[in-house]
Order: sequence, then C-alpha cells, then structure tokens
Amino acid sequence: MSLVTESSWANAGGTLSVHTHDSDTVQGSMRFAVFTPAQAANGPVPVLWYLSGLTCSWANVMEKSGIQHAAAEHGLMIVAPDTSPRGDSVADDEAYDLGQGAGFYLTATQAPWAPHFAMDQYVKDELPEVVGKHFKADLSAQGITGHSMGGHGALTLHLKNPDQFKSVSAFSPIACPSQVPWGQKAFSAYLGDDQSTWANYDSQQLVKSKPSQATLLIDTGDADQFLAEQLTPEAFIETCKAAGQSLNYRMQPGYDHSYYFVSSFIRDHVAHHAAVLKS
Repeated sequence: MSLVTESSWANAGGTLSVHTHDSDTVQGSMRFAVFTPAQAANGPVPVLWYLSGLTCSWANVMEKSGIQHAAAEHGLMIVAPDTSPRGDSVADDEAYDLGQGAGFYLTATQAPWAPHFAMDQYVKDELPEVVGKHFKADLSAQGITGHSMGGHGALTLHLKNPDQFKSVSAFSPIACPSQVPWGQKAFSAYLGDDQSTWANYDSQQLVKSKPSQATLLIDTGDADQFLAEQLTPEAFIETCKAAGQSLNYRMQPGYDHSYYFVSSFIRDHVAHHAAVLKS
C-alpha cells in the first residue's frame, strides 16, 4: 500500500499529483494521477474516475481536457489510472490496440496476458483502497467516466457495480465491443474464442441483462473517424431503448475522436456526475 509521489503541481486552485505503487492485482508497478480540489481541505470529497483510451495514460486527460477546472468548480476529486500494466515483464504486442496501453478494463484468462491484465479488478478494488488511504476521498460517492476504450470500461464497470459507481458517462465509447474489430481482437486475445465469456465485458449485453437505474450520459462526434466501424452508436441506443435503460446519447455535429472533442464537453460530464454524487 506504499505510495511514491513522482510529481505534484498547484492546479486550478487544488493539486494535481502523479503517483506510483506496487499493485498486487496486476503484479507490477502502476502509475496514476489525482486532482485534489481545494474543497478537500474541509473533508473528503466525491471521486470521479476517468478511464483513458487506447495508447493513452493519465497524462491525456489531465493535460488536454481541462477536467481539473470543472472538478474544482464542483469539488470533485479526479483519479486517472493508466490504461494497462506496463514494464519489461508484462506481455505486449506490436499493434497499438493490444497489450501495453490497451488493457480494455477486463481480467484476461489467456496466456500470455493473464498474469498481469486485470484492469477491471484494479480500478474497482485495489486502486480505490489506495486512494482512500492516501487522499481525502469520499468512497461512498464514486462516479466513472472515460473516452473510447475508457468509455467502454466506464460503462461496463458501472453496469456491473452500480452501487459503487453511482454515476456514469462516456465519450465515444466502444459500447458494442463484441461486434467491432477493436473489441473482437482484444476479447479473442485476452478471453479466448468462447464468445459467451465476452458478454461480461460488453456494455450492450450488460444493458440487456441488467439495465442500470442511472442515466447514461454519452457524447460522440458525428465526424468521428471511428464512428461506423468501431463505435456503432445506433446498436447501443436501440438496445437501451428496448431494455428501458435511461440514456442521454448526444451526437455532436462536426466533432471527431480527439481531445478537442473531449475538452469541449468535459464540463457537462463533470456537472452530470456532481449532480448525482453531491445530492
């Protein structure tokens, strides 16, 4: 449970810090960032988890989105884990969409990934324990959001753990991974060819079996270069309608998959979470 602080900066009236610790869950060193708002000086504050996408780390959201300014306004702590375990002992692949940087927020069962790739367990169980011990975090009020692969992670972790992650949103999520190339490649490698095991990590399938009582807020750009092949929003929207899942899915004209898009709507998402977590 020991923690090493690598960097710390005054930011948006609070503090942005980057830390490493040894993880039992992924059997290696993990890095994550925390924005602590000024309101934490008066006691524990709600926590919003931000899960990043393929090839990303904590730095993308903290350096490009402006999330800290919105979090400072609402008094939310932001925690941004890495997207996978990393290191010389961790299996990897030459492609950007598999291996290090591409953990897909699941627990791998197949070699060579199984020893380290358990990012869903890490985000759900181990990292909250670390954050709760070392920061003024109110773990009774947790929300979760993310971008692309991280949007997939946010939706699935909320749908399976609605009592822990009470609010949820996503930017351009891979919401039907079993049906698209990114998800099929990752699931085949990490989980094997038995597609019945994939449903536990597929937002569309999870909504069918057990819709959430929360409202899912999702933004996607209609100029997103991955829209038709990888994101397939229409299929997810129709599934939510059939299941009675409350969904606010907003198609944003002219926006792509980048952090120019994320930064344009991050305040809406933080406000969405604050309305739930501070109620």
